[in-house]
Parts: sequence; C-alpha cells; structure tokens
Amino acid sequence: MGDRQYIRFYKPYGVLCQFTDDSPSPRLTLKEYIDLPEVYSVGRLDFDSEGLLLLTNDGQLKHRLIEPQFEHSRTYWAQVERIPTEQALQQLRDGVTIQGYQTKPAIANLLNQEPDLPPRDPPIRFRVNVPTAWIELTLTEGKNRQVRKMTAAVGFPTLRLVRVAMAGLDLTGLDVGQWRRLTEYELQQLRLKVMLRRLR
Repeated sequence: MGDRQYIRFYKPYGVLCQFTDDSPSPRLTLKEYIDLPEVYSVGRLDFDSEGLLLLTNDGQLKHRLIEPQFEHSRTYWAQVERIPTEQALQQLRDGVTIQGYQTKPAIANLLNQEPDLPPRDPPIRFRVNVPTAWIELTLTEGKNRQVRKMTAAVGFPTLRLVRVAMAGLDLTGLDVGQWRRLTEYELQQLRLKVMLRRLR
C-alpha cells in the first residue's frame, strides 16, 4: 500500500458513504467529492444524515475506531419534533431498548438555541403547529440508524441529524462537501486516543 491517508470530510445530506452505487437509480457517492484512491470510510453516516466522516487506508486504525469494545465517542446534533422532556432526555442517558437491543448510556442534553449550521438541501418539512428542538447526543457505539431509533423510542422523532465530532475530531474549518487531510497534530492526538483505549 502507498502512503497512509487520513481524511476529514463534511458529508452532505443525500450522499452515500461509499464510492459506488449499483442501485437502479444511482445516488450521489463519495466519488463526487473525494478523488483519492483506496480510502474507506471509518464507520458510516446514513444517506439522510450529514456531518463528519473520517476516511483512511489505515486498516488497523479504522478497526480500532469502529470496534464497539473500544467505545470511541461520536457526538451528534439532532433536530427533533416537539420539545423533549427531561424524562425523555434521561431515558436517552440511561439507554433505551430498540429492536431488542439496550443502548449503552449516553450523554444527552437539550441545546439552548439552534446550532449554527448551513441550511440543509433540501430543508426539512416543517409543520406549522409542531415545534422543533435540537439535542446533543454523545454515544460510544454506532448501530444502524441508532440516533434516529433512540429519539423515536422516547417519542421525539429526528428530523435532521448531523454528526459534529468523532474521536476528538470535529467539523472545524470545513464547509459542506469539503475535505482535508488531518494535520500532524490531529493525527498524533487520534493515535494517542487509540492507544489509550487499547490500554483500558
């Protein structure tokens, strides 16, 4: 393999977390944004989710970041229908049952104001008589569509979902659809986190 690549990417809404799409109606893929050979996403973001995606050709690092046993944090901002109650937030913190699986404890807080995010294209569909709110959720696992299932389970469906941080990295300096390589400092900090998790 050639040089190691470590990429931060701000994935837009409506983009697959892969470089090809063999479906009958092809959708946008990472290839439309990233022209690098043989890099792979570290975990996934759903087609209808946005935000931080890490890509690399370092298989060992990727394994350490996505294996549940290492419990690397992932932070999301979720715009939900209606205003979550403290009881609902506590349920998210304690863990909820989704399809027979009990989620691990999470950090869940109501944001005091709407976060400063670029408009989504297309925007969510507002209902005039139904308010929305934003919550911040930090998980240490990444099951399929987990955040959406968790908020729905406590009665507040997710309308828009943005991953804003993962393993100490965030979206700082990136616009929607942009990517850049990790700096040496960012890579050192990421490797340090991986090593610390190995020692737990």
